[in-house]
Amino acid sequence: METTILIVDDSPYIVDGLVALLKRKGFNTLATHGGEEALALLGTTKPDLILLDIMMEPMDGWETLGKIKSNPVYGDIPVLMFSAKKITLEEAQEHCLSIEDFVSKPVNPAQLLDAINRIFERRSAVRNEAILATNAGVDPVLIEEYSALRKSIEVDKNLLAVLKKSSGTHLPGREIAAEELAAISRLEAKILADEHRFREINGKFTAGA
Repeated sequence: METTILIVDDSPYIVDGLVALLKRKGFNTLATHGGEEALALLGTTKPDLILLDIMMEPMDGWETLGKIKSNPVYGDIPVLMFSAKKITLEEAQEHCLSIEDFVSKPVNPAQLLDAINRIFERRSAVRNEAILATNAGVDPVLIEEYSALRKSIEVDKNLLAVLKKSSGTHLPGREIAAEELAAISRLEAKILADEHRFREINGKFTAGA
């Protein structure tokens, strides 16, 4: 059965390019040119993944994401965000639990395909681990926390790399605004705390304690 990916972007040029790329790689594609059109389509069709642009009008990607995730019918569909917009720490923290990954524009085909494959592989692994843990009698609350941490750590690390690149921390001698450095430090601290908690519960999760 073919994997279906819904592309949501208000640029016909970008949509056509992504459709061509994904079809060459064996994916079935659906294309919409805005948030409202995407929501209407989701009322009748359920893709396996949504590629969602942030900078759209009149409904931007974040608003579209919120409407997708609040819908009980299709809110469980994984969403990969992509945009040329510089993502802020506030956006990263607010939406990291709702998205599976983030890719910057202009889209690098290899990077996009790698992100798509990671999403499907991670979700499959988490699903299998959850089944094993449930059968072993692990507390469902612990299973849910484990699954959420497994995803959020990976997404946050990707967002951290995006924040560092957009702030120019990789450029020698580049002066970085204090608020940007503080934002990066806060996200790094969150990742460390999440990794600590993940290691803390990992033994119980995998051992079925």
